[in-house]
Amino acid sequence: MKAREVPVEQAIGMTLAHDMTRIVPGEFKGRAFAKGHIITEADIPLLLDIGKRHIYVLEIGPDELHENDGALRMAHAVAGQGVSMSDVHEGKVILKAKADGVLWVDRDRLFQMNRIDDISIATRQPDSAVKAGMSVAGVRPIPLVVTKDKVERVEQIAAEAPRPVIDVVPYQPHRVALVTTGSEIKSGRITDKAGPALREKFNAFGVEVISQAFPGDDLPDIVAAIEAACADGATLVCVTGGMSVDPDDRSPAAIRHSAAEVITYGTPMLPGSMLMLAYRGETAIFGLPGAVIYDKVTSFDLLLPRVLAGLRWSKDDIARLGAGGWLND
Repeated sequence: MKAREVPVEQAIGMTLAHDMTRIVPGEFKGRAFAKGHIITEADIPLLLDIGKRHIYVLEIGPDELHENDGALRMAHAVAGQGVSMSDVHEGKVILKAKADGVLWVDRDRLFQMNRIDDISIATRQPDSAVKAGMSVAGVRPIPLVVTKDKVERVEQIAAEAPRPVIDVVPYQPHRVALVTTGSEIKSGRITDKAGPALREKFNAFGVEVISQAFPGDDLPDIVAAIEAACADGATLVCVTGGMSVDPDDRSPAAIRHSAAEVITYGTPMLPGSMLMLAYRGETAIFGLPGAVIYDKVTSFDLLLPRVLAGLRWSKDDIARLGAGGWLND
């Protein structure tokens, strides 16, 4: 890149090589002039007002890209079908959710991209629930002019990924069944609190709870209730109660008997460390500790959106959540 400095008074008729920002504290921050704007005599006072006494005329080499061009190329490389792209502004492209869903981020490839000098790609927390129109990521090169090889490296990393590096995966239709254990609830001695709490959580996602069973504490009865829910078409089964290490608590064993694959029993998150997640075919089975009923945010709230989007968790995925897994206020 070559640049020469021209006093603004002598820049009339010249083309701006980059966006220029105007800031009025407490009132305005935004683009005063866009890249490609041809400077007129009327522009001189405002240029001076925003502190621009000189204009830099750039000569971009064949192995270089202007920040706007670099941002657009990187945004196209990383964005999936579930996100839309803003116009490029001051060297930055914003990605937004097209629909309600869960934010998917290929963390490893994003890390590789951000290890490249002069590259900045920032996202919201991966696997978080997002709403349509919400901004989920920003993509930009750091300098005004970036070398092509750095942008090409981002494009190469993205091309090697099995799915888009940044995407919003919409929720799938679900039928939820609740299996509420405990002889004290089955007998009516204690009022069930799990059902109302879970219905409220699922209602926020527009998900239907189709049934609730009360099998008591006997292992065969809990297994039968889980398997019956799956046979009735439940795509998600939540087993509540009996998830502690107490010998009388049979829910973990019942889930193991019913499931084909146990992803985890226990999470590096508090509250909700005793949560269990397993699968019987395509049906997800959660074993939910009491914290899910009483605490506002638990491990269940972090894991649920991705499950509702049809994306499976792995044991490694959950283990990584320990960093940031302290959810208490």
